[in-house]
Amino acid sequence: MGVPEKLEFFVDPNRCIGCQACVQACSECDTHRGYPMIHLEYVDRAASVQTLPVICMHCDQPTCAEVCPADAIKRTEDGVVQSARKPRCIACNNCVLACPFGVPRMQSDLMMMMKCDMCYDRTSIGKKPMCATVCPSQALFYGTREEIELLRPRSRPIDRFQFGRQTITTRVKMMVPRTGRVEYLDVASAMHSEPIGNRLAATDDSEGLDDLMFAAYEEGDAQR
Repeated sequence: MGVPEKLEFFVDPNRCIGCQACVQACSECDTHRGYPMIHLEYVDRAASVQTLPVICMHCDQPTCAEVCPADAIKRTEDGVVQSARKPRCIACNNCVLACPFGVPRMQSDLMMMMKCDMCYDRTSIGKKPMCATVCPSQALFYGTREEIELLRPRSRPIDRFQFGRQTITTRVKMMVPRTGRVEYLDVASAMHSEPIGNRLAATDDSEGLDDLMFAAYEEGDAQR
């Protein structure tokens, strides 16, 4: 039994509160107890305490698997990119360096790469991923498209990301403001935009974070 097609994973970075509940829950998963496969990153640590959860985006054409010389990383028929298979992984770090989202982590003590596999032992039998079950702000949400549209009427999911000349489509969706015209996230442009923390200091209180995100997307559109 695989992951039901109607169930999708949604990430809403605006809602992350940095509590690390997802990290702790992930570390308690039976298949990799003690080793969390999810981590938090600061968006702009010098200017803000805003964090975002980093989970595997489960690319339709996973770069990590393409660069693995030992064929240790497999993508299932239902679109889930698995963590490295222990008998095959040679700890070369190719996948760590190649992943555009910075997801894989090398566990030096195990000499093996480990990464989020969407809790495949759970999702393949109809359960939710551990991280999504404990996230208090629902920055990580696992459910149907209809459910997320009802919960987030001002947002919509996208699954296309631009890294320079490379366009990547993913199984995991990221939520963006519904009012925007953006069809994909230009990651390279976002890296060179003004830090969100600086904008918060300069803007009035009536402007929400959604509007700031939309402004960042607008800049990306203008640069293209």
